Amino acid sequence: MAVLGTEDHSSQSQMVNDPNHCTNETTASLSIDSYETEVQQIVISEKNGWKNFFSYIGPGFLVSIAYIDPGNFESDLQAGAQYKYELLWIILLASFAALVIQSLASNLGVVTGNHLAEHCRAEYPHTVSIILWLLAEISVVACDIPEVIGTAFALDMLFGIPLWCGVLISGLSTLLLLLLQQYGVRKLELLICVLVLIMAVCFFVEIGYAKPNSTQVLKGLVVPQLSGNGATGLAISLLGAMVMPHNLFLHSALVLSRKIPRSLNGIQEACRFYTMESGFALSVAFLINVSVISVSGAVCSSPNLSPEDISNCQNLDLNKASFLLKNALGKWSSKMFAIALLASGQSSTITGTYAGQYVMQGFLNLKIRTWLRNLLTRMLAIVPSLIVSIISGSAGAGKLIIISSMILSFELPFALVPLLKFTSSKVKMGSHVNSRWISVVTWVLGSLIIVINIYFLISSFIGVVLHGGMKTVSAVITGLVGFSGILIYGFGILYLVFRKNTKIFQPFMI
Repeated sequence: MAVLGTEDHSSQSQMVNDPNHCTNETTASLSIDSYETEVQQIVISEKNGWKNFFSYIGPGFLVSIAYIDPGNFESDLQAGAQYKYELLWIILLASFAALVIQSLASNLGVVTGNHLAEHCRAEYPHTVSIILWLLAEISVVACDIPEVIGTAFALDMLFGIPLWCGVLISGLSTLLLLLLQQYGVRKLELLICVLVLIMAVCFFVEIGYAKPNSTQVLKGLVVPQLSGNGATGLAISLLGAMVMPHNLFLHSALVLSRKIPRSLNGIQEACRFYTMESGFALSVAFLINVSVISVSGAVCSSPNLSPEDISNCQNLDLNKASFLLKNALGKWSSKMFAIALLASGQSSTITGTYAGQYVMQGFLNLKIRTWLRNLLTRMLAIVPSLIVSIISGSAGAGKLIIISSMILSFELPFALVPLLKFTSSKVKMGSHVNSRWISVVTWVLGSLIIVINIYFLISSFIGVVLHGGMKTVSAVITGLVGFSGILIYGFGILYLVFRKNTKIFQPFMI
């Protein structure tokens, strides 16, 4: 049933029978069945109970890809190379935060029948909604760049294909794989599950090659430690990069691929099973990240490294990792890493392009042909990657990954804050609203992630101004413009945090 009220925290609500009705100063155009026109849904029976769990498996694996994409691999490699196993506890903490936040995204879609982008369009003024849409589109492209470059690196490692050719091939192959969409969401979910399994097998084999010290690995997971300022900065990078803005839009939409019973028990069951499924998928992603750090830590701490390999460990990236593994562990170790990187890059580009479809549909209520939307997203990521790979080669491509990570850090609050506000709103979520302790935990986690990302942005900007080799006048002007932008950025976040929700919508239940 839809529940109506006059403000976000009203104590009384009026019950009506229209499932698509919501009211306020203006009418919000939300519809529980809007997703059915896009994709044929998988129907979930209310009678099967735990037998339904397998029907919910899939969305969590598509979402988990963002936590094991090439950008995360690069951060993991650097963490292991520079600090061995000391930062593993950060991955454990970040994985817990990811599970909590992703569960909120899935709950929003399940309970309201609409995904995050649709809620943003209905809730915020048109100008604000357009700004949020542009930021979301940029985040999709920024997320896609490391995946394209990671795939190109993998093709170079496996087949000796030039980097710029690999960039072009990555775009074409992703479009071909996305053709699976016409055969139903289950086929796409199966493909992603297979790619995640390939990554897991490859890195578990790598552990067999590297033989990291299991006692030190366990200590790194349970004993928090930061040895110096460099470790602090890298820990911030690891934690801040784990939750990506496009993933919140994606997860809240993917859960709508199941047509659940619109009853209290049906909604509760769906929320519970999606959380369990996400927990399982993110656990696999967690183990893969732990494996990457452990392999990197074991290899770079080996006493038998050549001077060249020791130098590579000081600034390890995706391209250097292959040669380092080949020299330290053997040819097959390098090939296994390349296969895992190829699986990571391809699966990440698929889910990133998928997210772009929901972002455009949700914010603009614009439906264009899937192949055209995919082509636009691919081109926006391929063009800068292609230009940089031709001009600057692998070194420039590696720096582009860092820049894209900074962009994602910048944009995360503009997806995370609306999600926290919506799921904490009783007039939007009804009896499924976040409990008090969940609200406290999620806002603490959300605030921590936002503060970490802002710190990362400010410290990176200060580094560019002070150590970028600019003349004094240029540095002053850049500093004034940059910090003015940071102030505007901060006010934008505060606006989202303190603005009261006005569009009221609650789940239709029979």
